[in-house]
Amino acid sequence: MNTAELRGDYSRAARDYSVEQDWSAYSADDHALYRRLFERQSKLVPRYACPEWISAIAGLDSAGEIPKFTQISKKLKNKTGWEIVAVPGLIPDDAFFTHLANRRFPVTVWLRRPEEFDYIVEPDVFHDFFGHVPLLFDRTYADHLHEYGKGGLKAMRLDAVKMLARLYWFTIEFGLMKTPAGIRAYGAGLLSSGGELAYCVDDARPRRLPFDLERIMRTEYLIDRYQDTYFVIDSFEYLMRETAPDFTPIYARIRDLPVLGGASAASL
Repeated sequence: MNTAELRGDYSRAARDYSVEQDWSAYSADDHALYRRLFERQSKLVPRYACPEWISAIAGLDSAGEIPKFTQISKKLKNKTGWEIVAVPGLIPDDAFFTHLANRRFPVTVWLRRPEEFDYIVEPDVFHDFFGHVPLLFDRTYADHLHEYGKGGLKAMRLDAVKMLARLYWFTIEFGLMKTPAGIRAYGAGLLSSGGELAYCVDDARPRRLPFDLERIMRTEYLIDRYQDTYFVIDSFEYLMRETAPDFTPIYARIRDLPVLGGASAASL
């Protein structure tokens, strides 16, 4: 990863790419923009988000200003053993997997510009916090993400990160779940998107397929538009169960199979 090509100040990052949040550096305009983003999504999530996310966000008191990571980490630590780690932006795979494997979730410190209100290429503090952090309060989801981190370190040794990254993309970022009220979103890329959150549930165009681990690992994704295909889980317990087997033979079995198309991504 070439950090010179990424947004964010990497000059003060530690070896694990962690930085200080420096909450006092956020301007009044930053907090106002964060509130606008929060307000927009808050109008959508009651209809489109999974119940676990809705329950968690209600207890965070995070609508008025950019959250202080240390305060949220104390709540997380008590609930599921996780904490938030401030990072300057996207970080290398080994650092990312190591943080997850130690129950630390990397959250970007910078916020998008006003002209990026509806679309941003790299994840910012709003995407990372609003989309990802609430579900870390769900024990099963949090345990799954912990196992994913450990699996990522193993995938690096097996030259299988690309296959494992597709699993993250189609679950943690763009996953859907069956609920008693119908299909709902749990992926952070959906929960933090002003356009794709409604699209993924209501629109007739995308395919919504049952979760299929091997198919997901073979399905390529792009980052320039809404997805054409989503994968649907029954519950976080189901996701944990379906991803519990050793991936080593799966990687070997599908490594030389054709990559499948049919999915593209949307803005964060």
